[in-house]
Amino acid sequence: MMIDLFSAMAKSVIDGDPNTAADLARSALADGLAAAEAIEKGFIPGIREVGTLWESGEYFLPELIASAEAMKAAMAVLRPALEKSDSASKGAGKIVIGTVEGDIHDIGKNLVSAMLTANGFEVIDLGANVKLIDFIEAAKASGADIICLSALLTTTMLGQRRLVDLLVEHGLRNRFIVLVGGAPTSREWAEEIGADGYAENANGAVREAFALMSKAGK
Repeated sequence: MMIDLFSAMAKSVIDGDPNTAADLARSALADGLAAAEAIEKGFIPGIREVGTLWESGEYFLPELIASAEAMKAAMAVLRPALEKSDSASKGAGKIVIGTVEGDIHDIGKNLVSAMLTANGFEVIDLGANVKLIDFIEAAKASGADIICLSALLTTTMLGQRRLVDLLVEHGLRNRFIVLVGGAPTSREWAEEIGADGYAENANGAVREAFALMSKAGK
């Protein structure tokens, strides 16, 4: 019976059905299932399968967006219960994310945010067109481990370099891990500007975040 529930949770994400995902999350809590277990055994396998389908070319942007929305709907139901549980107190880490100032594109950033949340990170999503100092202030206020900056334009990607420079100026460079991404960026760009990591897509961002946290001993 429980296996069927987990399969249904995964399917709701794969199908991009936010209403069903939220309903299944509510039913799970009502039946006494731990929020962490519902996420780990039900919804995360679904979003990981979506990532596989995307990378293999079987899913396209509309399916990816729908699946991310379904995952977000489930997490909106489960997060309050998760935050109350002891198992949620540690988590995978804390991330401040946003699209840099001057850039209003946020689809990719939203997918990264959803995938990071699904994989146990606490994500503070600042949205799009975010001032560089706001990244820093949010990271300081929340005690974030990682600052994740997205840029979809060659003009705004320069903000990623300025953010690293600002951290150096404020004496905070060693306090935060900096992860960059977006269409015009690359691993070479990340190395050039002194960022700690680069991710090409949402799945890659999750892998990179875990790797950077491990490397930093967090």
